[in-house]
Amino acid sequence: MKKAFLAVALLLTVGASAQNWIIDPAHSSVKFKTRYLLISEVEGTFKKFDGTFTSSQPDFKDLSATMTVDVNSVNSDNEMRDNHLKSDDFFNAEKFPTMTFKSTGIKSLGKGRFVLSGELTIRDVTKKVDVPLVYGGTVKDPWGNTRAGFKATGTINRKEFKLTWDKKTEAGEAVVGDDVEFTIDASLIKK
Repeated sequence: MKKAFLAVALLLTVGASAQNWIIDPAHSSVKFKTRYLLISEVEGTFKKFDGTFTSSQPDFKDLSATMTVDVNSVNSDNEMRDNHLKSDDFFNAEKFPTMTFKSTGIKSLGKGRFVLSGELTIRDVTKKVDVPLVYGGTVKDPWGNTRAGFKATGTINRKEFKLTWDKKTEAGEAVVGDDVEFTIDASLIKK
């Protein structure tokens, strides 16, 4: 009985020390870029996203994260291209309106650098990904909020997530590259 009580007390103590954070969309961004005709790059953003983050350690070595991105908010500064990205050739936003990431673990590389492992779901495909993550620091803003900053970067192969449109030029080059680079700049606010 005493051991069970101690275990429950320990769990409550650990749970009570966990700090919850939410993403501040006004000071955060979700960006992507890919090759176009193998000679240039096309960039875009997603304007609507949400995320929650939890850590019981001030250095975030036990960070847990979930993020949701609204596919219909894609913006590449070209309405025709954005509509194509929302179509079944790419995201099929009507059937799959969100992309999600849910972390499964984190590894510290030291000096504020981490690898955040998790499951990324795009369309109806879920794959394990490892995302390099840089912790920018924690500050108190002028309004009394505690904020933490992170930058996540990585590359995925779009075809692995059924974004399979594959138009070729007359010479046989791909119009759109398979690899998509992403950058997430996240300003978190402590709840």
